[in-house]
Amino acid sequence: MKEFLSLRLLDRFSKIFEQLGCDYPLLRDILQVKLTMDTRRVPTIMRNARRKKPLDEDSNRFVRSLWLYAFLGLVLIPFVLMNQTYLFQMSTSFAILMFLAMMSMISDFAAVLLDVRDISIIATKPVPARTLSFARAIHVTMYLSMLTGTLAAPGLIVALLRHGFVFFLLFVLMIILMDMFVLVFTALLYLVILNAFDGERLKDIINYVQIALSIVMIVGYQLVGRSFALLNRHIAFHTAWWQVVVPPIWFGAAFTWLQSGHQGGEIVVLSILSVLVPTALLGLYIRLLPTFERRLEKLANSAKQRERQSRLIPFVSRLLCRSQEEQTFFQFSSWMMGKERDFKLKVYPSVGLALVFPFIFLLNPAFSGGGHSLASGKAYLFIYAISLVVPTFLMMLKHSSQYKAAWIYEVTPVERLSSVYRGTVKAALVRLFLPIYLIDGVVFTLIFGWRVVPQLVIVGLSIGVYTVISFHFLEKGLPFSRPFETTPAADRYIVPILILLILIFVAVHFVSTLIPFGVYVYAGILILLNALVWSGGMERRGRRIWTP
Repeated sequence: MKEFLSLRLLDRFSKIFEQLGCDYPLLRDILQVKLTMDTRRVPTIMRNARRKKPLDEDSNRFVRSLWLYAFLGLVLIPFVLMNQTYLFQMSTSFAILMFLAMMSMISDFAAVLLDVRDISIIATKPVPARTLSFARAIHVTMYLSMLTGTLAAPGLIVALLRHGFVFFLLFVLMIILMDMFVLVFTALLYLVILNAFDGERLKDIINYVQIALSIVMIVGYQLVGRSFALLNRHIAFHTAWWQVVVPPIWFGAAFTWLQSGHQGGEIVVLSILSVLVPTALLGLYIRLLPTFERRLEKLANSAKQRERQSRLIPFVSRLLCRSQEEQTFFQFSSWMMGKERDFKLKVYPSVGLALVFPFIFLLNPAFSGGGHSLASGKAYLFIYAISLVVPTFLMMLKHSSQYKAAWIYEVTPVERLSSVYRGTVKAALVRLFLPIYLIDGVVFTLIFGWRVVPQLVIVGLSIGVYTVISFHFLEKGLPFSRPFETTPAADRYIVPILILLILIFVAVHFVSTLIPFGVYVYAGILILLNALVWSGGMERRGRRIWTP
């Protein structure tokens, strides 16, 4: 097996681990196997990336993804460059670091910290429990150190050049203490969840955090450049009693105390907490290691959750679908989109991006013209950005990790494939598009006033027509019948064209606002178009036979 640099560095501390009661040679062998197996694991932020050529067998995908975190770490530079209030600028920097590190711990490193294979494979051998527990903790510490080191690298370089070597060393020390806090806090959080819920609930929580991390990474790229506007702002930041329960402020207070010579009692208390709390939590974690291992057995042996039958989905299906076949596939697709973890991990980040994209587009008008001109203009047309999710979910509706069960289509008495398609697409619109449309619609109404409500109705009607057009041009396939790895190449070329197509709807909508009563005439036309395309736009002659 490959000899890792991290293991050679760990060898220098072998005596310490032996004093803590570990069998170090065995600990090292376990870590070497774990690091070797990690080369197969794909980080959350790279799961949707397309690879032009296969990666080398020994290539660690997490290490290859670190440049993405380094790019996102550029957002720290404006805060470190500021020379006004150390408490504000460094507390904000550590808030960003802690947020991203915590989300990565729950999303990517959950598989490391909650690796139940240790229980069935290693724990059944004559391996001391303490050695196995330390191997788990050291394994995740290695990756957490690389992650936070990469995230903080731009800020550390600027800190060294701007504030000097002492500031740089203090920054490094606080990052180490922050890593200790994040690691132990996350492990204790898992322990509490495993005590209160079953393993399936924990898996759901991890999945949703993975989705949130993907969204944060995408949106973060949009906000990196805008954060530099803070450099010319004067910000006053004062201490308060509630800051005792805000960890990022603990680490920021240390800079105020040691760098600025601030000797106030509040600053001293906050600075002491930055050392005391991570150390105390680490001691508590070491004491609870045996309990943590026992609770992991609950995750390994977790039973499937009892399915809760919702009355809302059948009601909505009867409301929106004409035939019994269409209602059946509406309910089936709704259930699959809610239960399929891989589907949610690939589609929900696009849903989250569609939710926030209209507001990202609104930032430039808001900064350049002010809130008054924004509310009185036609910037509400940026809400069309939510349509970006439509081609994505139409493509992914054909895919599933359980695609081998698609043989069921051959024994199902389906008379019209159009009913299958209509039911599935309507379920996707209700489950994936309607929530973001309503949320953005409410916020846009608060920003632009009641005058925007007719415009929002037109947006909804336009996207109804746009969905059927997109479905017509994309490759057809029975719902959830293909593996995720077989996305048709043709769809990837058509999607940019479909995105440009939405600009036509935006242009026609804009022209309608310039004509007296044009908005209402356009709305009437869109209602007729929706009735036509939804009744005949998904018709297919003959029955498509599914083949594995």
